[in-house]
Amino acid sequence: MKIEDLQENWDLIIIGGGVTGAGILREAVRMNLDVLLLEQKDFAWGTSSRSSKLVHGGLRYLKQGKFWLTRDAVTERERLLREAPGLVEPLDFLIPIYSDHGPGKWLVKAGLSLYDIIAMNWRHEFYSAEKFSSLLPNVRKEKLIGGFRFADACVDDARLVLRLISEALAAGGYAVNYVTVNEIIRDIRGNVVGLAAEDTETGAGRTFSTRAVINATGAWAEKLHPSPKPGLHLRPLRGSHLIFPSHIIPIDQAVSLAHPEDNRPVFAIPWEGAIIFGTTDYDHNEDLSAEPVITEEEISYLMEALRVFFPSSDISLEDCISTIAGVRPVLSKGKSEPSKESREHVVWTDKGLVTITGGKLTTFRKLAWDTLKAAESFLPLSKVRDKGEPVFSFPNTDLREDNDLSPDQRRYLCGRYGRYANDIVEKAAPEDLTPVPGTRTIWAELPFAARYEQVRHLTDLLLRRVRIGLLTPGGGEKHLGRIRRLCEPVLSWDENQWEEEIGMYLDHWEKINSKLQYPNI
Repeated sequence: MKIEDLQENWDLIIIGGGVTGAGILREAVRMNLDVLLLEQKDFAWGTSSRSSKLVHGGLRYLKQGKFWLTRDAVTERERLLREAPGLVEPLDFLIPIYSDHGPGKWLVKAGLSLYDIIAMNWRHEFYSAEKFSSLLPNVRKEKLIGGFRFADACVDDARLVLRLISEALAAGGYAVNYVTVNEIIRDIRGNVVGLAAEDTETGAGRTFSTRAVINATGAWAEKLHPSPKPGLHLRPLRGSHLIFPSHIIPIDQAVSLAHPEDNRPVFAIPWEGAIIFGTTDYDHNEDLSAEPVITEEEISYLMEALRVFFPSSDISLEDCISTIAGVRPVLSKGKSEPSKESREHVVWTDKGLVTITGGKLTTFRKLAWDTLKAAESFLPLSKVRDKGEPVFSFPNTDLREDNDLSPDQRRYLCGRYGRYANDIVEKAAPEDLTPVPGTRTIWAELPFAARYEQVRHLTDLLLRRVRIGLLTPGGGEKHLGRIRRLCEPVLSWDENQWEEEIGMYLDHWEKINSKLQYPNI
């Protein structure tokens, strides 16, 4: 859909196509509102495709005394595990306990006990050093006194955003990517009455009328609505990760480690057939509209932790497949270290402009409810719907089985595509119902996403609709011929555009992974 195809009048317009905006869109449609979402780049382009892939309660927030933040996150984690199997999946964590470094056994046990009490499910356990080493044989054994196992969850964050948008569109909402909002329009009393927007790439412009605008632009939020609280402003913090093939760090469960330099938690997470290792926490002083890129300092920081905790694995930067770097929208008074800043969200209201920023991926639905509650007085008579309703329509469990898909693959497709999983299977040739080597992605997902999910560039397809660009060597360059053959029938790109898109994609991939190719560490 293009900006030119949209109607003029709306009850509500949401700016921002990350998980917060997508969650608000989903809930606003439930309220029977005429609602439109506009995203200046691609859906989930920013923080919402660059997270640690965790749906978690935030165990470390208990240490900071953020009990209610942890409670809300645990509640939403449990909900998502029930409602989105195949998309949000259980993930066990291991925490080694050392006598010479990191938190002590009883402090960790106290935190995990409270964590389980909040979840109303006792799931943590302590193991002796010998038993723990059998679970994690390549971990550092010197001064290891044992370790804990506890339960959390993981997700493909970009697919979570796209599933929310898909559900909202099916229920009557609208969402368009590559649209930049240039101005919030107000009447003589200062009330919001509309906005002016344009296609980010073609420049085609439109003016829309609306009763209210929600600013869900994350780290960009103060560009539309400066903080009304003196001394409290957005502090963009960059979090970066390294991605390795699974055989380099052979783990079946995630591992939480206290970094040897500063005791910050870093994670090794099995995800989509690879291992993600991160994250960092640095001030991001670059242009927010530019692609964030991992720095040499961050690479050194992460590699040091790998060398200390996996000494027998001989992990080299040459083993790394790719990197991801994202910018967190954290509210700050400028007095704390980055890792000690609050992850809580705030809502600001200004005569029809409602700004939501901060928060965690896990609690996107609570952010949506709080935002829509703040916007209610500007909207037609409607109320936030029953909070007991599932966020997703339940996946179609009748996904046909007369094919070679395993139960795990059927669960995977249903979780990511919901009611549309059958369409992917029914339209696919048998050879396309196999996974792309080194990933869980099924070849048939590519033409489906290209046709139905507003793909404008090859980067949209390979870095967010599927993750081939993150999980295969060279960004999947050797697969580009097959990808093109699959997607040519559904994308209106001529020969020149295909060549241009492939060139731009490979240039983009090399740029964001340049520190791997020319390390100076």
